[in-house]
Amino acid sequence: MWLREHNGNTIDMAESTIWWLLAGAAVVVELTTGTFYLLMLAIGLAAAALSAQFGAGTIAQLLIAAVVGGGAVVSWYFVRSQRAATSSASANPNVNLDIGETVTVESWNPDGTATVKYRGANWTVMHRPGSTPASGPHRVAEVIGSRLLVDKI
Repeated sequence: MWLREHNGNTIDMAESTIWWLLAGAAVVVELTTGTFYLLMLAIGLAAAALSAQFGAGTIAQLLIAAVVGGGAVVSWYFVRSQRAATSSASANPNVNLDIGETVTVESWNPDGTATVKYRGANWTVMHRPGSTPASGPHRVAEVIGSRLLVDKI
């Protein structure tokens, strides 16, 4: 590859430099768009740059970029699909710090709700559908609006 300077002279640009520039551009685009898969493709471009530095031919560089980048994308896809489905924010303890906390239910109302004192305020709690309401300690499983969904401990 070559680039023409302003004075008419030509300069050679190493193939690895072009691959490194493409990898950097992919990272920049990923940072602006938030598309994590572009980072996986950037890994493939970096692998092609390394292969160019070690003297691989153009076809080999293209194949390495495709195999490593494509393999990284497919691998990441399968890793993400194997993870448990993320719970909603109302049931995610990383988002809602009330999840997992303990409350004490003195008595249940006929409609399946109860009022408990929690964090200095009165909260309405509901038991999980299908479970029989019982008094005593309960663990907060989910926050639904201003209500706590609880499980008996």
